[in-house]
Amino acid sequence: MDIEYLLFLQDFRNGINDALTPFMEWISYFGIRNIILLPVFVYWCLDKRKGLFILVSWKISQTINAMVKLTACVYRPWIRDARILPAGDAIKTAGGYSFPSGHTMMATPIYGGLAYITKNNFATAFWILLILITMFSRNYLGVHTPQDVIVGFVLGIASIYIAKKFLDYLDRKPEKFGLSMIIFGLIGALTLVYVTYKPYPKDYIDGKLLVDPVSMTRDAWGDAGGLVPLAIAWYIDRRWIKFTETGVNVKGVILSVIGLVILACMVEYLKVMLNNAFGPHAGKLAYQFVFFFFVMILWPIVIKLFTPRKQEG
Repeated sequence: MDIEYLLFLQDFRNGINDALTPFMEWISYFGIRNIILLPVFVYWCLDKRKGLFILVSWKISQTINAMVKLTACVYRPWIRDARILPAGDAIKTAGGYSFPSGHTMMATPIYGGLAYITKNNFATAFWILLILITMFSRNYLGVHTPQDVIVGFVLGIASIYIAKKFLDYLDRKPEKFGLSMIIFGLIGALTLVYVTYKPYPKDYIDGKLLVDPVSMTRDAWGDAGGLVPLAIAWYIDRRWIKFTETGVNVKGVILSVIGLVILACMVEYLKVMLNNAFGPHAGKLAYQFVFFFFVMILWPIVIKLFTPRKQEG
């Protein structure tokens, strides 16, 4: 049934000469690259607590995705059925295993987190719509089955729930913060050990390995591994930086936007530079350190220097 659904969408794409394909590709691309700028802006400018909630939800979701995907080891739709022909350039960003959808598990905690913290009904509906469009785009492009995106959505919602409970616990038990950060980072480190050393299927077609386990673990080093620098940066901020959002004012918005431009350049270029410098595994982990230290330590210090006011952390 899942393959038949993808074939139906494929016939529809062909029937309209791929008219919607560029839009669907853009939605998918935004969902794994620029989407992260949204909660960072919330963290710096609008509401630090809410921005942190979304960032934690996102990183928990990425960790769960790595664990489930590299445990289930489900092949992509076109491997399961040669009739599936992914649209456009979607296949270039859809290597490795299929279940659950990584794009969905990126979009759900971020868009869903924004929907959760939004007071306006129209804005909430807009964020939810973006989740649904992102999910559908993965089916439309032929790179994920319906169960891939549905389970990805459910796990993304679970990540939001876990993050909320975790932050609420820290609010009630501030004395447990240090120990919680150790456990938080340790979960990421143990996940890396698990996905790196567990056995993987090695199936071949015409002498070619269908999915290279080594390449799959590289993404996990950036996804699950990010819990470690997040925990460290979070601790440093709570202990020494004590940053508070700027609020919606001219100076605060300008500083936040400048930081986002720098961050967007990092997303676009720094990953490749670090991969070349340290190798694809350590490079992805190094990028997570740079990302969280910039978001939670370096740029907050810059903001504090240019907006001298009461900072409560």
